[in-house]
Amino acid sequence: MNEAVLTQVADRIGFITLNRPEKRNALSPELISGLISAFEAMKINDEVKVIILRANGKAFCAGADLAYLQQLQDFTYEENLEDSQRLRGLFDLIYNFPKVVIAELQGHALAGGCGLATVCDFAFAVPDALFGYTEVAIGFVPALVSVFLQEQIGGAKTQELLLSGQLISSSKAAELGLITEVVSSEFLQKSVRDFADKLILKNSTFSLRETKLLLRELNRESREKSLNYAAELNARARAHPDCKKGISAFLQKTKPEW
Repeated sequence: MNEAVLTQVADRIGFITLNRPEKRNALSPELISGLISAFEAMKINDEVKVIILRANGKAFCAGADLAYLQQLQDFTYEENLEDSQRLRGLFDLIYNFPKVVIAELQGHALAGGCGLATVCDFAFAVPDALFGYTEVAIGFVPALVSVFLQEQIGGAKTQELLLSGQLISSSKAAELGLITEVVSSEFLQKSVRDFADKLILKNSTFSLRETKLLLRELNRESREKSLNYAAELNARARAHPDCKKGISAFLQKTKPEW
């Protein structure tokens, strides 16, 4: 049993919960594997019409598990590429999932965690949640998430976020189209549940599935090509001296000199 991810089904909603609160739900191999298994199970569960992706703890997801990423720097390029493809597989699975996926963001979504929110169909966040792709600050490259982000909010805004590495507020994220809506923390769960119930009661299962498939078919060929390149770049970047220095500094709580 993978305790990094919890699942529940109730009233035609499949709840998938990130459960590494002590690590701010960082994307470890166990968490990625657990998420893939959970989504695959929900895909074939006829009782599930809508997915709510949520997290335990203060943060939704802090991005990659940097301690694990540091270990990968000693891996071969082929091993790193295989690992990168697993994360790509998770993003692909959620982005192309045949059922609607709603992200319930009770806290910060950073780097790969922000990418996780990006590949969901809808995202509701509390006012004090922060968003951002901070990879450039540690000598890494936000490769995989860039493909989905550019498709969602456009090239200019994607460039602004990825090259600056700046953190933005929930209201700014909503303004950019990165998330759907900002909801006060006391009403977040109810708002997400009400939205899911509306989709379930008012919209055809067939129409939801086929409309999402239609949207994903647009630019699929170029998206797949871009993701292949991004996975390779992700794997190469891990071996670069800047990445090694940046991750080491982060783990030692020091500031690297660039």
